Amino acid sequence: MKIKVKIERIDREDRQMQAQVNEADWKLFRKRLPEWQEAHMNKLNQKYAALLAGSGSAADKFWELEKWINIDKRSVGVVARMSRSNMYHNILALLDEGVITHADLEGFSEDLRNRMRFGTQEM
Repeated sequence: MKIKVKIERIDREDRQMQAQVNEADWKLFRKRLPEWQEAHMNKLNQKYAALLAGSGSAADKFWELEKWINIDKRSVGVVARMSRSNMYHNILALLDEGVITHADLEGFSEDLRNRMRFGTQEM
């Protein structure tokens, strides 16, 4: 019974979070996320190219590259679950991973920018 109550509470919180998402912020997020991801993946590709061009055996470089790809492919800067209820979490993850900075949030509502500053403790 406790599990059902907890799931219902989480569902209710998700609906509340969705209701709190500003429509203009949601549209801007959906527009900018692919741009941010493309820029991030370009940086990753440069990192991978430098790794492959470096010294060491082909096998060592291959396995090091595979390790980094497996880590990087889990980044919100590479793939993100797109839903209104995940928008704030996705932006916080992008900030935490260094994919974007607070300056990249220009154009979003003051409320969203304040939430992100509070969430990352940048005051």
